[in-house]
Amino acid sequence: MNRIIELALKEDIGRKDITAGLISCSSKSRAYIISQQKAIICGIDFVTAIFAKIDPKIKITWLVQDADLIHEKQILCKLYGSTRSLLTGERTVLNFLQTLSSTATLTQQFVNKIKGTKAIILDTRKTLPGLRLAQKYAVTCGGGCNHRLGLYDAILIKENHIAACGSITNAVAKAKNLYPNKTIEVEVRNLKELREALATSVDIIMLDNFTPKAVRVAVQINSGKVKLEISGGINLKNIRAFAKTGVDYISVGTLTKTVIPIELSMLFGSKK
Repeated sequence: MNRIIELALKEDIGRKDITAGLISCSSKSRAYIISQQKAIICGIDFVTAIFAKIDPKIKITWLVQDADLIHEKQILCKLYGSTRSLLTGERTVLNFLQTLSSTATLTQQFVNKIKGTKAIILDTRKTLPGLRLAQKYAVTCGGGCNHRLGLYDAILIKENHIAACGSITNAVAKAKNLYPNKTIEVEVRNLKELREALATSVDIIMLDNFTPKAVRVAVQINSGKVKLEISGGINLKNIRAFAKTGVDYISVGTLTKTVIPIELSMLFGSKK
């Protein structure tokens, strides 16, 4: 987190905030961050850490915590300290808070759509560069779960890996030989490939771009042998139909690759 914050501050402030220089260095102000819409809040630690780097004397009183549902015109925190420091940090803290809250909010919308089914919402590696861990944390704040963090902690054998290895069977055999203790997942594009994958005793099979009807058939063929995940073409309109097929996981790239920032504002003045 510290490295990301340092990069963000360097990007925004550069050598010096020249506009803040218009304000007397002795000036103190009270401010507050307020929401402009309903959302799931996420990113509080970023805000606290950013202001701590800019000016450790700034006092922040949080009235909410990560994963809370917030409403329009709700005050999230109160701040007091150097006017210059508050102005310098304003945009950077809002950028993090708005972006991560966006991911958390969208995740909860997907989670709510599949309530009552056994399916679990997963994220993907389709994240904003440099913000993967933060966005994956935001997914958990929204009620989702994390897939693998990167290319290093689990094996996911996809179409191009299979082509390079010659077959699903060959790819899985090599994976088991090289990394016997890692979770192995294989992506399949049709029922024929599903049957081949099932014969290899992988841990998870991903059904790529299957229709709900095809997923139901796959669930019957699998009969609980391994965990089934679906991916591709999932949205808020069709996700419940997929979840009702009986699959275990639904991975949704939209959670982290589509970011519409939550509307938040930092305002100066005493807000009791």
